[in-house]
Amino acid sequence: MGVIVRQKNNGKGQPWWIFINHQGRRMSRKVGDKKAAQAVASEIRKKLRLGEFAIDTETRTIPTFKLYAKGFMETYSKINHKPSTRDSYKAVLNLHIKPVFGDKRLDEITRKDIKSFIVEKQASGLSANTVRLILSYLSAILNEAVDDEIIDGNPALRVRKAIAKDHKEEISPLTAGELNHLLETAEKHFPDHYTMFLLMGRTGMRIGEVTGLEWGDIDFNRRFIEVRRSIVRGRVSTPKSGKSRRVDMSPQLAGALEVHKTASKRKSLALGTGEPSSVFTNRIGGKIDLNNWRRRVYNKVLTKAKLREIRIHDLRHTYATLRIAAGHNISDVSNQLGHHSVKLTLDVYNHWLPGQNKSEVDSLDNLHLTPHQSAPQAHPEALPNKKAAPESRVSP
Repeated sequence: MGVIVRQKNNGKGQPWWIFINHQGRRMSRKVGDKKAAQAVASEIRKKLRLGEFAIDTETRTIPTFKLYAKGFMETYSKINHKPSTRDSYKAVLNLHIKPVFGDKRLDEITRKDIKSFIVEKQASGLSANTVRLILSYLSAILNEAVDDEIIDGNPALRVRKAIAKDHKEEISPLTAGELNHLLETAEKHFPDHYTMFLLMGRTGMRIGEVTGLEWGDIDFNRRFIEVRRSIVRGRVSTPKSGKSRRVDMSPQLAGALEVHKTASKRKSLALGTGEPSSVFTNRIGGKIDLNNWRRRVYNKVLTKAKLREIRIHDLRHTYATLRIAAGHNISDVSNQLGHHSVKLTLDVYNHWLPGQNKSEVDSLDNLHLTPHQSAPQAHPEALPNKKAAPESRVSP
């Protein structure tokens, strides 16, 4: 509420406006330069305090958040968001935001309200990432309300600092030996799914990108895959970055995919479904249901291999950590993963950079001496006023 002076479009020579919010009604007027606008605003504030100012009939009632959010979803969101993002917006709005702000007018929502809301969400046990997502959706809708000149400012701005930081996500990549054992187990017990495991281990592609892969995306001559789409919650979408990328294939992977393609053609002929466009299909030639695949195949392969429980996404981490630990070009690894920057790759995988802890590793030399070896001794001159320390023996 109150009187605010600002430009609609920032820049020298752009006109200045007065925006008035009073008793649930709003009006705006173009005044001219900044000095004139501030003078007019000062007069209006005086009249508002004395009750001598009435907003004319051109103004409109400010809508509730619930009503405005509905319009936002039907217009802006439908045009600008992927279906998966729209589904996420709807879920967050219905579960978290509307119960708190739904019946409030947009101009009644304050920064204090939003801070309290954020604190309560974290206290309820939600992760910092989830709370940040909720806040970003709320802020996006309020930003649109500012753009529509319904409210003068977005009270959700700069509230993010109130969100406590989570510890970094724990990743559990496999070692090279564990990955080979996993692949051998898949090939032996689930041969129809071996190539899918190999693809994740050799490319670091996300599981949605793997299930969305089509034969037309693969160039066997030049040995690369064009990642063009991803299956998210059963819907076809773009990759997470919003753009396609090329992922290199190793000779082993290229050979396995060629064998898999021949087998897929045989399966489709037997089923009478026609040649499939999807690289990986279920038993009847349809799209793979990820939850079903995780339960019936992935978890069983881990159990058969007697490996610890890891997420499917940890196969992506396995690819990244093995390459980084081997000293491969970090920029190339980042590009293959589809990260938006090398910095993100470094932030996630810095512990696997070669040569990070040489001093700690070097110190292990003193812990593995044979009975005939002695630990290095300090030079007598380094021990003032003391006799040289006696030679010590370290057990193997």
